Amino acid sequence: QVQLVESGGGLVQAGGSLRLSCAASVNTNSINQMAWYRQAPGKQRELVAIIGSVGATTYADSVKGRFTCSRDNAKNTVYLQMNNLKPEDTGDYYCWGNWGGRGYWGKGTLVTVSS
Repeated sequence: QVQLVESGGGLVQAGGSLRLSCAASVNTNSINQMAWYRQAPGKQRELVAIIGSVGATTYADSVKGRFTCSRDNAKNTVYLQMNNLKPEDTGDYYCWGNWGGRGYWGKGTLVTVSS
């Protein structure tokens, strides 16, 4: 079993920054892919960023150039640095990890961007 715990959400004005963290209960060296998803009120959950085991990243078009995903395997943590935030970035942000061929989700952290 893997537990993922997100933190770092909060209320920020448009143009501001936040850094989300996802702490894993296992050594993240053993987790191949990890990802950040978000779900805005009344909308489906969508992929924000994926990071592979060696750090290769892929981003949704809506966040390219503004968000950066990174991982620190020594701390068993994945990060999402979010800059130039927009009101449309508001939502619950979830961490996901593929461990042993099975996907695991965190419980999410809320990001609210005011205009």
